[in-house]
Amino acid sequence: MGHIAVGMSGGVDSAVAASILVEHGYDVEGLFMKNWEEDSEYCNAEEDYKDALQVCDTLGIPLRSVNFAKEYWDRVFQHFLEEYKAGRTPNPDILCNTEIKFKEFLHYAQDMGAEKIATGHYVRNKEVAGKVQLLKGLDPGKDQSYFLYGLNQEQISSALFPIGDLEKPNVRESAKKLGFDNFDKKDSTGICFIGERDFKEFLQQYIPAQPG
Repeated sequence: MGHIAVGMSGGVDSAVAASILVEHGYDVEGLFMKNWEEDSEYCNAEEDYKDALQVCDTLGIPLRSVNFAKEYWDRVFQHFLEEYKAGRTPNPDILCNTEIKFKEFLHYAQDMGAEKIATGHYVRNKEVAGKVQLLKGLDPGKDQSYFLYGLNQEQISSALFPIGDLEKPNVRESAKKLGFDNFDKKDSTGICFIGERDFKEFLQQYIPAQPG
């Protein structure tokens, strides 16, 4: 079977995605992406890495860590700030997927010999009339196709989405049976660089307050 690089976030979804590929006989390698330099109480990259490592150790697969913080800053965060200053409310997660997870990460994985990448997104892909379509995930409450709508044909066809046919409770149940410490880990909400803190308070660090 082919060599697959799985984007390991430290969460339960990517953990179970990796386990499914291992079960199906693929040569699986985990890749942990660090896209933000700030390590604070709001962005627990170190804890996430530990969770990803525990999963990979349990599955018997290697884990690499790769830093895309500069690329994220240049291509995602700067655009996010410009859009916000222009009075628009951009979603950096969409741009992160097209520019980082399915571009930088994809190219990095290909350079290390991976045939495809895999993620823990709740979406599916299917070839129809010679083109690969991105489809909604089976779980309507977790479907993430909106966040991936910017992907092109090459990006969609280069990816596997192992949990796209599963519902979230089943994913957690699988993780628990496999002995993953993160089986009951809280779903990540919002953007890593903002976390649980106040949105406007965070932006004041980067956008000077306007008088009046």
